[in-house]
Amino acid sequence: MTTYIARRLVQTVFLLFLLSIILFGLVNLAPGGPLSAYGQGRRLRPEQAELLKRQFGLDKPLPLQYVYWLVGNDWTRVDTDGDSVADAPGSRLGILRGDFGFSYRTRQPVLDEIGQRFPNTIYLMSITMLLALLIAIPIGILSAVRQYSLFDFIATTFSFAGQAIPEFWLGLLLIIIFYVWLKNPFTGEPLLPPGQMSSLEGEFSLPDRISHLILPVLTGALGWVAWYSRFIRSSMLEILPLDYLRTARAKGASQNRVVYIHALRNALIPIVTLVALDLPYIFTGAVLVETIFSWPGMGRLYYQSAVERDYPLLMAVLIIGAAFIILSNLLADVLYAMLDPRVRYSE
Repeated sequence: MTTYIARRLVQTVFLLFLLSIILFGLVNLAPGGPLSAYGQGRRLRPEQAELLKRQFGLDKPLPLQYVYWLVGNDWTRVDTDGDSVADAPGSRLGILRGDFGFSYRTRQPVLDEIGQRFPNTIYLMSITMLLALLIAIPIGILSAVRQYSLFDFIATTFSFAGQAIPEFWLGLLLIIIFYVWLKNPFTGEPLLPPGQMSSLEGEFSLPDRISHLILPVLTGALGWVAWYSRFIRSSMLEILPLDYLRTARAKGASQNRVVYIHALRNALIPIVTLVALDLPYIFTGAVLVETIFSWPGMGRLYYQSAVERDYPLLMAVLIIGAAFIILSNLLADVLYAMLDPRVRYSE
C-alpha cells in the first residue's frame, strides 16, 4: 500500500503539471483580458495599458507567460539591504517556490487572499457535509429496510426533489421565506439573516453565528442528503439479501447488528466514491451557496476572480481545487482497501 500511495503521489505531480497548462491556456484565452480589472468605472489610456502589460508580463507570448507563472521571472532583483526579493507585482518567484503572484484586483499577495477565505469555507462546508451525512445515512438505511413502505415512498420522493431543485433557487426561496416573510414575534425583526458570517455590528456571539449558518447550510446540505440517501438505499438493497447476512441471522445475530454492522460496512463502499468527489468542496467551497449568501469563502472568491478577470487569483483557486480533487480520489482508493478486504493494490 505504501508503494502504491507513493506511485500515485508521483503521478499527481505530472497530472497537476498537465492541468496547469490546460487551465492557464483556457483562462488566458477567455474574453475580456486581465486589464479589465483596472478599467472598471474608467477607461485606461493606451500608455497606461501598455505600462500595466509590461509590469505584469502580459506583453510576452503566452508560453513565456506560463513559464513566468511557473518558475518566476525575476531571480536577481535586489533591495536596499542586499536581499533577493520579488517586490513588485510583475516580479515573482513562481508557484514552484510557493509564490502565486499578486491579485490584479486588490494588489495583495494571492496566498494572503486565499488564507483569509480558506478557514471560512472549511467552517461552512464541513458543517454542511457532516449534517448531510448524519441525515442521509439513517434515511437511506431505513428506506432500504422498510422497502415500499410509506417512509420509503416519502424518502424516495424527497431524494428526487432534492436532486432536482437548483441551489440558487432554493437559496433565494429560503431568504424570501425566513428574511422577508417570517418575522420574530418579539422584536419584529427578520427571523434569520440573509447572508454574511455574522452581524456587522457587535462582538462574537454563538447564537448570532448559528443564525447565519442555518440558511447556507440548509441550502448546501439538501442536495447532498438527497444524493447520499438514494445511493445508500440502493446499496443496502443489494447487500441485505446476500447469503452471509442470512448466515449471521441464523447464528443469532440481532437485526440491528446485521443491518448496522455487517450490511452497512459493505454498503458504504460505493458511497466512499461520492463523498471523495464532494470532499474538495470542504476546501474550495460551493460557488452558488457562498455567492447567494455573501459568504466570504473560497467559492465566492473564485466567482469574484472569474468575473473580474483576476487571473493570478483564479489560477491559484483552480490549481488548489484540482489538487484537492486528485488527493480526494487517492483517499477514496485507500478507504476502499480499509472497508473491503477483497480490495488489494499491487506494491
